[in-house]
Amino acid sequence: MSESIENPSEKTFDHVAFLASVTEQPGVYRMYDKDQVVIYVGKAKKLKSRLSSYFRKDVGNNKTRVLVSQILAIDVTVTHTESEALILENNYIKKYQPKYNILLRDDKSYPYILLSDHKHPKLGSHRGSKKIKGEYFGPYSTVGAVWESLRLMQKLFPIRQCEDTYYRARSRPCLQYQLGRCSAPCVDKISDDDYQEQVNLAKLFLRGKNSVVIESLVEKMDSSSQQLEFEKAAKYRDQIATLRKVQQQQYVSGFVSELDVIGLYRDKSQVCIHTLYIRETKILGSKSFFPTVPLETSNEAIIQAFLVQHYIGTEVAERHIPKEFVIEQLLTDIDDVIDTLSKQAEFSVKISNNVRKERSQYLKLAQTNAKTALESRNSHKESVQARFQALNKLFELPKEITRLECFDISHTMGQQTVASCVVFDPEGPKKSEYRRYNVHGITPGDDYAAMDFALNKRYGKAVNSDSFPDIVFIDGGKGQLSRAENFFSELAVDSIPLLVGVAKGESRKPGLETLILAGSHQLINLPSNSPALHLIQHIRDESHRFAIAGHRAKRQKHAKTSTLESIPGVGAKKRQALLKYLGGMQEVIKADVDALMKVPGISQSLAQTIYEHVHQA
Repeated sequence: MSESIENPSEKTFDHVAFLASVTEQPGVYRMYDKDQVVIYVGKAKKLKSRLSSYFRKDVGNNKTRVLVSQILAIDVTVTHTESEALILENNYIKKYQPKYNILLRDDKSYPYILLSDHKHPKLGSHRGSKKIKGEYFGPYSTVGAVWESLRLMQKLFPIRQCEDTYYRARSRPCLQYQLGRCSAPCVDKISDDDYQEQVNLAKLFLRGKNSVVIESLVEKMDSSSQQLEFEKAAKYRDQIATLRKVQQQQYVSGFVSELDVIGLYRDKSQVCIHTLYIRETKILGSKSFFPTVPLETSNEAIIQAFLVQHYIGTEVAERHIPKEFVIEQLLTDIDDVIDTLSKQAEFSVKISNNVRKERSQYLKLAQTNAKTALESRNSHKESVQARFQALNKLFELPKEITRLECFDISHTMGQQTVASCVVFDPEGPKKSEYRRYNVHGITPGDDYAAMDFALNKRYGKAVNSDSFPDIVFIDGGKGQLSRAENFFSELAVDSIPLLVGVAKGESRKPGLETLILAGSHQLINLPSNSPALHLIQHIRDESHRFAIAGHRAKRQKHAKTSTLESIPGVGAKKRQALLKYLGGMQEVIKADVDALMKVPGISQSLAQTIYEHVHQA
């Protein structure tokens, strides 16, 4: 996410506002003091839950209380898994050397699998500096994962795992050869070419190109099943599952030595660009940017402008141009951009798109963080307050706006109609006061009547205007707004809230919405980068999401409910008899009254009731 979520110039850290915007995904967090020095780095399976624990009344010990008292800013980086968070945390600790981490954690390196550079290479674990010649695979989150991988490798590839001294001293094969876990190159039980072939397969497997091995195990599993050797087949099945689990590479530390990965996420007219900085095969930093862009700007144009402005700007001396950039979009003027960057860097620069494997995972991580950063920024207290101020300025109400409500209707061809009412205040969405209304007693598909129903449920029993919000937004055009005006005009209250319709533009694109004011029906079109419009879009989208979620739940419940359950006089036993005797619900629908009467326990009058009810439904 962003490098500084809180403003470092502020004297205190508003942890309530910060925690309101933090995700529950796994990731790593960095805590800064007043001098913007990292004082603590930590990881979490759920960032929000872990960070909330620092700001409880009882934090546990003095050391944590001292740490919390010095926090002035926190930033987070989201990862895909907890294992990735563990390794990224280690990278950050080594980079920043936070004083509170040094007291609490050791500085061990993460373990690798090493394939040595010998005539007959050895496969083993390694920890520490990479002085031994050979190929390193990893890192792994725990030593246990390395040993588990090595044990599996013994079963898959007969490559030696013994120490060199033991290997040189052999005059006959050891027990591993007898068990089929080593090809005994020490006593020439395998040719050099065949041994090297096994080594090459092991390399491919450790690099994630394990399709050959998996396919082989699948064939063995199928063969065992056909020969009715089910225990052996189950063993292969479990081995395949374990292999896939253990061999998941950690994409916060890989093989690419230097590149910047640029992820982009846009929501309506808002854009976030998140950059991951990989140096010496590890993520050593990240930062989010929130550029202001015209509404019709393409993603390609945004990335191209970012590359030029960020890396070839007035502060270029402070920018480090990497050897490679990873982006998702193919740029139209990519050759010109590459040439400009290469001249600035004084070495050849590469821009990669349509990437796979490790680079693809880095790009996915950058895009995940871009999305999280933008969502966090939108829900952040300061951002919401700024939008409320913009809304105050737009409508110029006699008193400051402190509460907004928005209504929306959702149904499928008039069925399972649900209305939603969502509430916002200057702190953001107030989800505890959201309400859904199951609409009934109206003509199916009549959105105007559904809006009347929802408004009556929410405000029908009001005796004064104290419980009203400052503004009521209606998701719809002049028709829905007029129904809302008629409803409030019939209420016996002193004053009513400002009513505003939110109509989609001609192309229904975000940013082209038209606001319709009650009374005059004046049309207002705000620029796509207007904070007031962003707030209106947010509450409108939230009401839409809340209504759809309720409608889908109601529709799913209805789909799981048999039509027979609502028929008077038809209990569980008679439903079972109908379905069993006639052969299913479709046959019940096709059956006439005479056929229904043949079902045990069904009288003529009940058969007539069932027939009428089913065909009405």
